[in-house]
Amino acid sequence: MTEHSVGVAPSYEALRLGRGGTVVAPPRHDVFRLPALSTSVAEARRHVVRRLGSWGIDQDTRDSAELIVSELFTNAVRHTSSEDVRCSLQLIGTRLRLEVADQGCARTVPEARSVTADQEGGRGLMLVEAMSEAWGVRPNQGGAGRAVWAYLAI
Repeated sequence: MTEHSVGVAPSYEALRLGRGGTVVAPPRHDVFRLPALSTSVAEARRHVVRRLGSWGIDQDTRDSAELIVSELFTNAVRHTSSEDVRCSLQLIGTRLRLEVADQGCARTVPEARSVTADQEGGRGLMLVEAMSEAWGVRPNQGGAGRAVWAYLAI
C-alpha cells in the first residue's frame, strides 16, 4: 500500500495548497537590479529568458520579452544618469508585465517616434509599441527617475 501525503503538489515550486484544498499557482514576480552599464544589457536579456523559461513561458513570448527588456534597459543606460536599473517581470492572469526603471533624470519623456531610413537609432520604442499589447511610462515611487512598462499576451 502506498502512503500519500495530504497537500503535496506534483511540483513543489510551482504549486501550493490553497484554502479549501484547491491547488493554486503562486504569484509569478521577479525583480532584479543591474548596474546601468551597456555591458549589463546582455545580462538582463539572459536573466529574462532564464526566468520566463523556468515559468514555462513559450519561446515566442520569451523572445519578445527579451527584446523589449533589452530596448528599455538600453534606453535607461543611454538616456539617464542612473547608477543601476531595476527590471521587473510579473505574470498577471494571461499577461506578462515587463518594467524597467531608472533612477536618473532624462531630458525627455520616452515616446515612440518616427525615424528616417538612414538613422541608426531611435527605433527601440517603436519596437516596444509594435510588440506589446500596451506600454507606458510612470514616475518611480519617491520621485527619482521613471519606469517604462509593457504588457505581452501569454
